[in-house]
Amino acid sequence: MSKGYFINKVLATTVVGSYPVVKTGGLKSLFDPLAGAVETAVTDQIGAGIDIISDGQVRGDMIGAFTSKLPGIREQEVIGKIQPAAAAITAADTKYARSKFPKVKGIITGPTTLAHGLHISTPMYRSKEEVALDLAAALVTEARALEATGITLLQIDEPILSTGIADLGVAKQAVEQIASSVRVPTCMHVCGNLGNVLDEILKFNVNVLDFEFSKNPQNLDILSRRDLDGKMLGYGCVDSSSETVETVPEIKKRIEKGVEYFDPKILLIDPDCGMRMRSRESAYWKLKNMCDAAKEVRIAL
Repeated sequence: MSKGYFINKVLATTVVGSYPVVKTGGLKSLFDPLAGAVETAVTDQIGAGIDIISDGQVRGDMIGAFTSKLPGIREQEVIGKIQPAAAAITAADTKYARSKFPKVKGIITGPTTLAHGLHISTPMYRSKEEVALDLAAALVTEARALEATGITLLQIDEPILSTGIADLGVAKQAVEQIASSVRVPTCMHVCGNLGNVLDEILKFNVNVLDFEFSKNPQNLDILSRRDLDGKMLGYGCVDSSSETVETVPEIKKRIEKGVEYFDPKILLIDPDCGMRMRSRESAYWKLKNMCDAAKEVRIAL
């Protein structure tokens, strides 16, 4: 897997994606009320020491940000044939992040997670699985637009897959349709407890699998007994669900646990999930402490 080692740094740090929405005033905000929030997210990630940043995903929740732009969907209803968006949805913010920092991940909400956030109100689709496959086809356009901005990594978010309610065979087909449409390395993020789905998820043909380990430490135990088959591992070691900022020694201990089981060369250090629901102060210090902890482990290696 030649795309595997896309960053030449042991225990490189990244984010799962979202950052708190910090609105700013000024003339620019009249034209784009969220421009300042994108700038703040990018500046804070760089300031915290993140190696592969995101645009902060500040323009809405992970479902609506995409579905609101796709023909065939109105609010949360699928009303007709799902088509690609008329223009790229997230590329402008990603391009801004790229203008400020060399390594940026582009992020797309996965087709199965999107499908399960929608109601079918047309006889054109008989199931969520059919919706997911057409969403994947529509999102190929977005993936290619993100690739054109010069991203280092394309992440597909599929939190729904840990719940057991999705058809994993169709989810795999949908994710791989997007992943195979670009040349950049791809990552799939799945949060939650992986106990019932891990063996199926390991079959997905992506370069990086990103999981949560601080909130779900049992994931480490079950994953340590599996073959990652040349994939890198996004290693969630900061609890995104809590405002409490873990100390550097606490996070360091979690990273060291990961290094016990896995070659540090294949680990990408990140939070469990997105930081959208946190305060700016909490999100920033969680990222800063995570970067400091990764650096301490890196030096010790």
